[in-house]
Amino acid sequence: MDLKAEKKQDGILETVKTVVYALLIAGVFRTFFFQPFWIPSSSMKDTLLIGDFLFVNKMAYGYSAVSCPFSLCPISGRILGKEPQLGDVVVFRHPVNGEDYIKRVMGLPGDRIQVKDGVVYINGVAARQRPAGTFTEVYERQGPVGGYPQCTNAPVGIGGICEKERLIETLPNGREHNILNIRETRADNTKVYTVPEGTFFFMGDNRDNSTDSRVPQVAGGVGFVPFENLIGRADRIMFSSAGRSMLYFWTWRKDRFFKAIN
Repeated sequence: MDLKAEKKQDGILETVKTVVYALLIAGVFRTFFFQPFWIPSSSMKDTLLIGDFLFVNKMAYGYSAVSCPFSLCPISGRILGKEPQLGDVVVFRHPVNGEDYIKRVMGLPGDRIQVKDGVVYINGVAARQRPAGTFTEVYERQGPVGGYPQCTNAPVGIGGICEKERLIETLPNGREHNILNIRETRADNTKVYTVPEGTFFFMGDNRDNSTDSRVPQVAGGVGFVPFENLIGRADRIMFSSAGRSMLYFWTWRKDRFFKAIN
């Protein structure tokens, strides 16, 4: 083999090694630090829209059975980071079916949660609401599932403007976020839920279109979610596609690039 051919072969080997190292590093980052997540449903509107693409910070709450697989951690459970805070937007595995969900933390271990006339009470303190205008969107099929949005002004024809009441909710710890209201439902008035130790209570911001901790697991709901099922915190939207696929770049929403999640 001449010197030129040997150098070419060395160059190819270096390229292969670089690609392998890059893939290994990406795999490690995905396993331990960040996980991509694409919003498939409308339960978190208008904080998160169908087609939002984000990375979940898996280190926000330390290692868990989900973020530290194959017994790679010294011990299981809470090792690094901190526990979720009231108002965090979190991706977690459903305690029954194992599917990935994304909701907002509305109750910590030991908290008492109740919804009365659409207002959430946390340990007897109301999460205050104030009007924030109207959320509007086109009444058409959305995302890969192709479902239609629910509207306060229903019925709405295809291509018409679908409206929902938008409110700003202030939690007892001072954190604020938008919520949507469509109509009065049974979930607007609930019993008192006492959150067991080691678990959390979640709700969607699109309150009348969210199957969350207000619904027991035996009825297909989320119920109380154990710490071990938490995957991580959602902090920022990377980009957002209004089309049927995130690959349809011409449908990307220009106002949602690197948008912080409140």
